Amino acid sequence: MTGGGPAGPPPGRTLIVYGRPGCHLCEDAIGAIEAVRERVPFELEQRDIESDDAWFAQYLERIPVVELDGVVVFELFVDPHRLERLLTEPK
Repeated sequence: MTGGGPAGPPPGRTLIVYGRPGCHLCEDAIGAIEAVRERVPFELEQRDIESDDAWFAQYLERIPVVELDGVVVFELFVDPHRLERLLTEPK
């Protein structure tokens, strides 16, 4: 094996969190996600459902909603162990 550092996740992993300000479950989810992000690098995008009528209608009762590469992987709560497994397996 060549190279010096540990193997990272497959390239191009993107996590999107749909939430809204003042949502305690959203804040908890972001905390769990950031803890995983310290070990496994990935792109993180946070989307405020209040900024888009379609997102608001689609996600209001389900937030936080977490997508990994366009696929919903969590609603309401984030399992950090499962998230880490999802991020480190091949696409």
